[in-house]
Amino acid sequence: MKALILAAGYATRLYPLTINIPKPLLMVGPKPMMEHIIDRVMEIPSVDEIFIVTNDKFFTTFVEWSNGFAKRLPVKVLNDGTTTNDNRLGAVGDIEFVIKAEDIDDDFLVIAGDNLFDFSLAKMDGFFNEKKASLLAVYDLKDKSLLAKKFGVVELDKNHKVIGFEEKPAHPKTSLTATACYLLTRKDVKELSRCVQEIHPDNLGDFIKWLSVKKAVYGFVPEGFWCDIGSHEQLALVREKYDE
Repeated sequence: MKALILAAGYATRLYPLTINIPKPLLMVGPKPMMEHIIDRVMEIPSVDEIFIVTNDKFFTTFVEWSNGFAKRLPVKVLNDGTTTNDNRLGAVGDIEFVIKAEDIDDDFLVIAGDNLFDFSLAKMDGFFNEKKASLLAVYDLKDKSLLAKKFGVVELDKNHKVIGFEEKPAHPKTSLTATACYLLTRKDVKELSRCVQEIHPDNLGDFIKWLSVKKAVYGFVPEGFWCDIGSHEQLALVREKYDE
């Protein structure tokens, strides 16, 4: 299995903190956000290589960090060539870029570089092996109103199969939100380019919605902490938690 951490955003909502430092390299507790994520990735024994995709602005910064990071697995930083928030590729564009650049033909773990969580990826991998199908981590916020116009909303059946996916609806049908943590089968990795050609997806949730109409895709509902760090308030929240 290959792992990809998405880190090509410009994090303009966190200015001035992220003018010269990429969001995934901001400190949370004793180490950068990125290293917390890699610790979780290392829980999956089949992962044999980690890719980090970033942009031209922060490429050198990530390479310098990687050179000083004590790696237990190969970590390769890739430059998607974008220079501003206006010409960025987006999540799906960056995933497709990495798949083509590295000729990836393997099961694929994809995680956003600004998602911090303490749930077990080993358990998620066990669910992946049990279902033998692509899946995403789905976090229960317990209150549907918290998702309105903010998060992708997922509907699951009793077997945890995805039966509905809406991106930031005004009236969520469930309290389950899609986290930016996905396990894709080797076969479904190859479907990504077809999806891009057919619907030009804006984010990975669009791909999951497209894929779930064609075949079984599942939601893994973990217990524990998860936060999508998109604001100063959310960053302060995770820093407080990791400083405990």
